[in-house]
Amino acid sequence: MTDKTLPHGAAGAPPARFDGDKALALVCVGVPLIGLVLFFLYPMAIVFLRSITTIDGEYGLSNYAEVLGSSGFWRATRHSMIMGGATTLLSVVLGFIIAHGLYRCAFRGKRLIRAVIVLPLLAPSLVQALGLIFLLGRNGVINQLFGVEMEIYGFWGLLIANTLYALPQAVMIIGAALVLLDARTYEAAEVMGASPMRQFRDLTLPAARFGILNAAFVVFIITITDFGNAAVIGGDYSVLATEIYSQVIGQRNFNMGAVVGIMLLLPTVAAYYIERRAMRLQGRHPANAQRFVPRFTPARDLPMAGLNLLICLAVLSVITIVFYASFVRLWPYNMSLTLKHYDITLAGGYSSLWITIWISLAAAAGGTFLVFLLAVGLRRAPAMLAQPLQVLAAMPAAVPGMVLGLAYILTFNSTATPLYLLYGTAALIGIVNFYHYHTQAFLTVMTGFRQLPSALEEAAGSLGAGLGRVAVNIIAPFVAPMLISVFFFLFMRSMVTLSAVVFLTTPDLSVAAVTIMRLDDAGLTSQAAAFSCCVMAVVAAALLGMKAILAYLGRNAGTGSDG
Repeated sequence: MTDKTLPHGAAGAPPARFDGDKALALVCVGVPLIGLVLFFLYPMAIVFLRSITTIDGEYGLSNYAEVLGSSGFWRATRHSMIMGGATTLLSVVLGFIIAHGLYRCAFRGKRLIRAVIVLPLLAPSLVQALGLIFLLGRNGVINQLFGVEMEIYGFWGLLIANTLYALPQAVMIIGAALVLLDARTYEAAEVMGASPMRQFRDLTLPAARFGILNAAFVVFIITITDFGNAAVIGGDYSVLATEIYSQVIGQRNFNMGAVVGIMLLLPTVAAYYIERRAMRLQGRHPANAQRFVPRFTPARDLPMAGLNLLICLAVLSVITIVFYASFVRLWPYNMSLTLKHYDITLAGGYSSLWITIWISLAAAAGGTFLVFLLAVGLRRAPAMLAQPLQVLAAMPAAVPGMVLGLAYILTFNSTATPLYLLYGTAALIGIVNFYHYHTQAFLTVMTGFRQLPSALEEAAGSLGAGLGRVAVNIIAPFVAPMLISVFFFLFMRSMVTLSAVVFLTTPDLSVAAVTIMRLDDAGLTSQAAAFSCCVMAVVAAALLGMKAILAYLGRNAGTGSDG
């Protein structure tokens, strides 16, 4: 009997070959999974445990009983729900007007409108509040010019600030829904004699309803979890985000802060679940759909152009007044221009800006690499493993930044774990920034992976290329635009985020958004405005850089396809 007739596994049979592709796929899945467990699941578990830990160190529901019996908690909850509902209604209505004007109407200046609407995303949320104070406060421009004194602190000021901050999100989501509408449907309606109003009522609104619903829940989540605007302009109008800050920073009551954090998590998770359902129901863009090109209709387009202009003017005025105030010598008594407010020495000076840039670059580079690894690994993972991993990767979006930051201080400020070594370091701030926006980064990369033709990988595999070579030479170049978008997205959000990092800064380590808040708290409002302008300049430069790189890649791809 020859060797080749020996049964499999018998003595003399060749040893099993090491499968490098399987090992690499395991690493691609395992490393990001370990990160999600250590820096997301574990901290969230600690928050829950601290919420049920009594003063005596035992487990019970006494903390919940105390919080639920507190009139301050119910007042903050009521305020958060009212503010969330009002901001959602106003933002969605204004967002629909802007989106409808951009995608369903014909008038000039749309590029300018897009540029203005994106401005609130370039700054920490509290910049909206600063601008409103300069505009509508007791010493604001409106009072100085017209003698009209407004009480901007409280509900109305917070409503306007939150609406301006959430408006870009509403415009982008509703606009994406309107783009899905097929021009041929409207051509058929015109042939059948349907009036423009009938087309709007029977075609546009029903088709955009899931986009509108999605925008509503996104805005609601942003509003009830935002800390910056509420801290600057909320006044006595307490909300859940400021209640958490008060419990943790003001009273050093971490267990009660954990309880309020869990309570804030409940409406956010519910809203996130409904928002995901709306996204799935919305469906995808038909492959053969024709883009709608609106024709100029004076009765429709002139009023819409006017409304778009007014909304953009409100956004632009709030941002512009912050820029202008940063150069005013002594607002509002000496309006001569000076650069003295840019000579910032308090609150760490500009060191926090440079630290924030380095942290943001590290979070963007490391985060982009990790979500790319996870996406590559999921392509080779069995379905029974890939599905729960995708759910886990999407879960961070349901956790408010305030709650995630609270989870980090409760987890990493304890000497009972080796992870304590991370507390008070720039690395931990970079990590929380990445996992705060992990879901958006992951879903963006997965969108690029879904567009990757499987034939490319199969062809490379048939030529003997392993998973590593396929990932580097085939997958990475194909999804490069998505990776670049994710990198700059993580960088820009890390530059301006406040709620997720406000608990993690120390006297020796601060970030830009916290420095702005501290300058404002110290009464140095003009210096806070100057520092805000520096942050906005960095983020705007990053946005322009991203557009330039993507345009360059697009031209090269077009040249390559022509060749």
